[in-house]
Amino acid sequence: MRYPEAVNLPFNGAIIREGFRSLRPGEAVPDGKSLWVMVRGNYLVLVEEKGELQFLEGGRPEWLGEGVDGICFGTWYGAPLRAVLLSRKVEIPAGMVAEPFNAMEERLDERLLTLGGLAHQVLSWDRHSALCSRCGGSLERIPLSWGKRCTGCGHEHFPHIHPCIIVLVRKNGEFLLGRKSAWPAGRYSLVAGFLDFGESLEECVHREVLEETGILIRNLRYVGSQNWPFPSQLMAGFVADYAGGEIVVDREELEDARWFCRETMPASLPGRRSIARWIIDTYALESVS
Repeated sequence: MRYPEAVNLPFNGAIIREGFRSLRPGEAVPDGKSLWVMVRGNYLVLVEEKGELQFLEGGRPEWLGEGVDGICFGTWYGAPLRAVLLSRKVEIPAGMVAEPFNAMEERLDERLLTLGGLAHQVLSWDRHSALCSRCGGSLERIPLSWGKRCTGCGHEHFPHIHPCIIVLVRKNGEFLLGRKSAWPAGRYSLVAGFLDFGESLEECVHREVLEETGILIRNLRYVGSQNWPFPSQLMAGFVADYAGGEIVVDREELEDARWFCRETMPASLPGRRSIARWIIDTYALESVS
């Protein structure tokens, strides 16, 4: 079991705690060479040398273009970390590669992956918080905070974190997995979904399982969580027991749902760095006798 506790999953702060110090806008940035955390869509752009991937280190690269200084969101062992949103029009220099965040071949060091995810979250918030949702006015940063204040109506806005549930349902040595049509061929995962208005985490789990699969559950237990910065979710993980019902798939949400066991695993599961896979490995495969 690679992650005996969910807190140690990539994208959670515990995995970078030793070397990372958070810096908020307006705080003094240390002198010295910066580490450039470059994001292009769902890719990290990194230096590749002898098969190893690292952040670009040094002063501001000229090929980024004028006015692109990056957002300093912290330090990594004392070196400033600068998040940069790369345009698809920018040509990546030789010796650098665009590595997908969700690559099945896990070449990225988990700590660099986590720092990249944090940069992705910061950049997404900065990009989507240019205008006030109340009056349409421009927003300016609130000093020493990730929040922003409207220059027109004065309303304050802060980063939006979206709570989601994800759940493993077990029945007599079997477990319930579903499949979305957009996923790679053969991929199955756990039932998951966003909280609705006026809903607790527990209520959301019951609703999502029933809506998507027609299954009733009982004995619901919280098992862990993971920050999922694509763009800004908090995944709350649960395990539940089957209470009744037959599988009836909501075709607007899922392409298929079925019961699996250790001997009848799907062709593909979520990546090992996700809480979905951690729950499957820990509470399905490790627990099934």
